[in-house]
Amino acid sequence: MSGDAEGIRALLREWDAADDPKPLVIQTSGSTGRPKRVMLSRAAMRASALATQERLGGPGRWLLNLPPTYVAGVQVLYRSVVACTEPIPFQGSFSATRHLVHGRAFVSLVPTQLVRLLEDPDETAALEDFEAVLVGGGPLRLEVRERAEAAGVHVVQTYGMSETCGGCVYDGVPLPGVEVRIDDDEQVLVRGPMLFDGYEGEPERTVAAFRDGWFVTDDLGHWTPDGRLAIDSRVDDVVISGGVKVPGPAVAAALLGHPWVNEAEVVGVPDDEWGQRVVAVLTVSGPVALDELRDLVEPRSWAPRALVVVDELPLLPNGKVDRVTLEELAADA
Repeated sequence: MSGDAEGIRALLREWDAADDPKPLVIQTSGSTGRPKRVMLSRAAMRASALATQERLGGPGRWLLNLPPTYVAGVQVLYRSVVACTEPIPFQGSFSATRHLVHGRAFVSLVPTQLVRLLEDPDETAALEDFEAVLVGGGPLRLEVRERAEAAGVHVVQTYGMSETCGGCVYDGVPLPGVEVRIDDDEQVLVRGPMLFDGYEGEPERTVAAFRDGWFVTDDLGHWTPDGRLAIDSRVDDVVISGGVKVPGPAVAAALLGHPWVNEAEVVGVPDDEWGQRVVAVLTVSGPVALDELRDLVEPRSWAPRALVVVDELPLLPNGKVDRVTLEELAADA
């Protein structure tokens, strides 16, 4: 564990033991725009940590493989504080760290990390040692999850954000104390003991984030037939092109059906004719043509009108895809 992470863990121990601690302030990643400074009370953080511990079947050790300044990394350290366990120091790769993982151990990843780890047999084998590999911070493709589980990796897909102290829904099932509902516009709303206190210095933004005590997430979702929450996209992932609402994640999933497409993201850029033009940003392992990609997408009105091929998708420090940079790449192209 780095010196920064150890220092943050020491501060979290002091904060957790204080008589009347001020809220913890976490800055969001800003993956879709201006970052927010989210205020999290000790009561909310403890509720989240204890609910996670209950859902995972008890305490254990956590490996920190995410920046310790974003909510997912902070929660790894704080769960260790609450459970009175020592975090597992990361040795640069999971295969190099493997000798330190024993007993009940957990790790949190973002989907891009899991995809890349599965490309290395040694890293994949090392993931098998964890009681659970939590994957959140973005959509996890079913094909990736199935590949991981076929290799013996126990994946738990999480849903949450800084405003909910991290993951608050595991494998589509809300954690203890968490309530979820979907409004008439298919927007996901959450309430429970792990909700944030507000945005630091932004009272108007705080008021706009709540509706009758429910936090409005800006995510669109639905309930599956077996009663699990499924996230379809973010409100700002929907591209309105020619008057048609195009869900970017659904289009990206269709493009991944091409044998040469490795990763896909879909964004909208301003267009005089269409209002917004649907653009696919891809990493590939062979030649792809726009017409081939358009043929994969139904309905046809969702199909991308341009594509950009990059060596790697731009990522933020926390491993999430940097959508602001994606839009800039698409606009430049």
